[in-house]
Amino acid sequence: MPSLPFFQVDAFAAKAFEGNQACVMALDAFLPDETLLAIAAENNVAETAYIVAAGEGVWKLRWFTPAVEVPLCGHATLASAHVLFSQLGFTGETIAFDTVKSGRLHVKRLADGRLEMDFPSAPIRPVPVTDEIAAALGARPLEAWCGMFYAARFGTPEDVRALKPDQRALKSLGAEGDGWDRGNFGCFALGGDGADATSRFFAPGSGIDEDPATGSWHTMLSRILGQNFAMPAARCYQAYPGRGAWVGVSLEGDRCKLTGNAVTVIEGRFTL
Repeated sequence: MPSLPFFQVDAFAAKAFEGNQACVMALDAFLPDETLLAIAAENNVAETAYIVAAGEGVWKLRWFTPAVEVPLCGHATLASAHVLFSQLGFTGETIAFDTVKSGRLHVKRLADGRLEMDFPSAPIRPVPVTDEIAAALGARPLEAWCGMFYAARFGTPEDVRALKPDQRALKSLGAEGDGWDRGNFGCFALGGDGADATSRFFAPGSGIDEDPATGSWHTMLSRILGQNFAMPAARCYQAYPGRGAWVGVSLEGDRCKLTGNAVTVIEGRFTL
């Protein structure tokens, strides 16, 4: 039976058991979509990234949760670059990933060993905090924005850590006409232990009740911090219970630089 190289990586993590898990699989060509989705469901982590070589220093990249293909995933992009640099022998300074819905993404290896990703950062706009959203989150935010997702600001990091949302209710909220992806909510507060902002990300609309480390969310959070709180660069902490992840963000026009570390925790073969 055919087998495929398989790596499981903790992304936005300095050591194992931190950050967010991603599986990375290097293919000669993309398999049928139903097979890619079935493999992602079998892997059963937040995202599985598939990479296909497309030229010198360039790879095609797609991301799948156990339930759907997603248009952008930061931690699985970081994991993919980490695998290419650390396991698959790429010796250049910068990797280019070509994606269908997010264009070309670049990941650069910094002198201190961290990886820096250059991502688009979509516009945001203020939106009301409705009673329905407050009830689903289990607490009323101070204010909110929409962009790629719905973003809700709370008063303190402790408020964010204490959230126990109704996942079924969250999953039904939001749609294309509302300006954000259905069932995807970033919740944050300014400050935290060594952080400029502390957040959590709930994504039942993408098949994940809560995501441990979310690069795409931080592209939106960077714009909120830069445009509303005079923080064009920030050190952010995603407070997933029991793990936690550090993400550096820097807003540069319509782009955002995300920095972090990654660690390979499993290497093997996936047998079809």
